[in-house]
Amino acid sequence: MSARVTAPRLVAVIGLGKLGAPMAAAVASRGIRVVGADLDSTKVDAVNRGEAPVHETQLAETIRASRSRLRATTDIRQAALEAEVSFIIVPTPSEPDGGFSLRHVLPALDEVGLAIAAARERRTVVITCTVMPGHTGGPIRERLESVSGKKAGADFGLCYSPEFIALGSVIHDFLNPDLILVGESDARSGELLQAFYEKVCQNKPVIARMNFVNAELSKLSVNTYVTTKITFANMLAHLCEQIPGADVDVVTRAIGHDTRIGHKYLTGAAGYGGPCFPRDNLALGRLARDHELTAALAEATDRANRAEVARLLRLVRAHGRPGERVGILGLSYKPDTEVIEESQGVMLAEALLREGTPVVVYDPMALDSARAVLGDRAAYAGSAADCLRQSQVALLITPWKEFGALRAADLGAHAAQLTLIDAWRQVAPDLRAALGSYIAIGVGST
Repeated sequence: MSARVTAPRLVAVIGLGKLGAPMAAAVASRGIRVVGADLDSTKVDAVNRGEAPVHETQLAETIRASRSRLRATTDIRQAALEAEVSFIIVPTPSEPDGGFSLRHVLPALDEVGLAIAAARERRTVVITCTVMPGHTGGPIRERLESVSGKKAGADFGLCYSPEFIALGSVIHDFLNPDLILVGESDARSGELLQAFYEKVCQNKPVIARMNFVNAELSKLSVNTYVTTKITFANMLAHLCEQIPGADVDVVTRAIGHDTRIGHKYLTGAAGYGGPCFPRDNLALGRLARDHELTAALAEATDRANRAEVARLLRLVRAHGRPGERVGILGLSYKPDTEVIEESQGVMLAEALLREGTPVVVYDPMALDSARAVLGDRAAYAGSAADCLRQSQVALLITPWKEFGALRAADLGAHAAQLTLIDAWRQVAPDLRAALGSYIAIGVGST
């Protein structure tokens, strides 16, 4: 990298949602001034008061600690005019065919394009939200050039640099990535973004610079590969359940030592969910169809994952009696977030309710989110122990730490009347011993 290129002193983060707000706060915490922009005035006002506009681990503390370098506005154009680099991190919802919509991106680009037109100095735009391969160099570049009257790569910089972050750990993940993807319109823009990440990241990640389409393909490929690995581990769990003495944890712990495989995301349990994994898998399939190909592995992974709820239903039927109330521990798609998008726990609750099975649910953070979907059809417990005490059959679906802290004394005499199905083998030994029946997913009978 050229020694003359230094990190920008002021950046704009356009979109202050569940990813944008933590990104803005994290960048400010590393000594760079940030102006956040969002059309939602409640989010803007919260940031300017030094408060978190969305729930995310460490977000409130990071905003408070970085107030002198972080402010927000509803004026996207002005934010992009002031900032040397503008990161666009607005939603790109999935279309029915699996592709990603630009309906929120293009209006933001109109404002940024007008800022580029008015700016005397060179501006760089970074698309951080996930888009389809071909979009950055296609409709995104075309929109910016049309509105600004300037050329990408010559008069302004354009990059595609998606984040590999998970809700519940966004700030940590943003500051400590394994990999940074930089799809660049020109070397100058790539060098500027590399300098930015070298200043912001607390570790020293690999920064892979390439053209737009290779960066777009890489983003989809990473998440699709990870979902394939998760689904492989779940397949092993299914097999182990049917073989006496087999234990999926023993198998995955062993094979994960092979550096060609690794231990990350190799835990046989419940299916994956969330706002990224399922839709990136579908998007790769859509991309293949656009080119008259079949992404058979990605499509098989998606089908297998969607079958996980039916598998859990079969376990409930096998170990419970009709009319018994079923408890579900865990409604968020992963711990440390209230997000229930594609959540196995919520989808299981809906499937049980459709069959007429009474359901009681509990989650440390996602009860309100789940209530918006399940309404008054389900009962809502005030604690994990309360949920189990109200159940005859229960399933532990999301591996929140507090579920592993449950003890037999928390359930009293009811423990002996309860069947508990544990997707993550998390239940403490003393509670396992007290239960009427304990079924560990991925473990064969002995």
